[in-house]
Amino acid sequence: MRLGTRKTCLVTGGAGFLGSHLCERLLDAGHEVICLDNFFTGTRRNVEHLVNNPRFELKRHDVTFPLYVEVDEIYNFACPASPIHYQHDPVQTTKTSVHGAINMLGLAKRVHAKILQASTSEVYGDPKVHPQKEDYWGHVNPNGFRSCYDEGKRCAETLFFDYYRQHKLRIKVMRIFNTYGPRMHPNDGRVVSNFIVQALTGQPITLYGDGMQTRSFCYVDDLIEGALRLMNAPDEVTGPMNIGNPVESTIRELAERIVQMTGSKSRIEYRPLPQDDPMQRCPDISLAAKTLDWGPKVKLEEGLGKTIAYFDRLLAEDPSIVA
Repeated sequence: MRLGTRKTCLVTGGAGFLGSHLCERLLDAGHEVICLDNFFTGTRRNVEHLVNNPRFELKRHDVTFPLYVEVDEIYNFACPASPIHYQHDPVQTTKTSVHGAINMLGLAKRVHAKILQASTSEVYGDPKVHPQKEDYWGHVNPNGFRSCYDEGKRCAETLFFDYYRQHKLRIKVMRIFNTYGPRMHPNDGRVVSNFIVQALTGQPITLYGDGMQTRSFCYVDDLIEGALRLMNAPDEVTGPMNIGNPVESTIRELAERIVQMTGSKSRIEYRPLPQDDPMQRCPDISLAAKTLDWGPKVKLEEGLGKTIAYFDRLLAEDPSIVA
């Protein structure tokens, strides 16, 4: 790193699955990192290997309240991202997305920082266009069980672009598609973590619907690389930009692969499909490929192997963690 290139970076939701990997990468690049988390879904375990780094600071704080720090860049990753967690307190989920965006945008405006919003493929809802491109406006239920997250993130994007137009703020909006890897929450209800934990503990693999709905799974290292490239792109590159893996697989195929890779005896159980659960979710990443020279590199089998190994260690250390 050249002298004078060190930045102070704020990562909200920094003790979460994605945020902890981002903190790690920023520290590796030589930056100072303020990791902010209220520990609703994040955990100190995810960042305990970083706490002795003199360039790392861990703060307990909720983004729905204003924050006063001096930083160069803000990565706004704070928000529960799995249905089990964001539906636990839907009002707070909406507040985290909307009030959190307002507070972080206000901070960025005060200190003239560049700010990246971790948005989501959920802004597309149950899409009528496949694969999803950034210019698709989506097909979203505004008053369903998932709306606190879907509409909260859509409103956050609105705020980001209004601050960009009205206050000339330097913004980046990244739409994250299904991401997996070590440090996923073991009880987040997402398919990869669900299936791996169920397979490793011999529980039935729970499949919702007929299992033929498709998802595309991006390994966490690839996702973080995309976030960093977007943040470091020229200011005129604002997004929104899809960051994900365009290779689709059905949920049933994923379950069968995990059972095979773990050597599990678990059987598959079918349950009713939740309300507004999308049948297809796959990014068109041509914009990221062209603008950022970015694309996923980790194959599903390789990424699943690393994720299975992580959960295997976690369960060996504390079997009660999935209780």
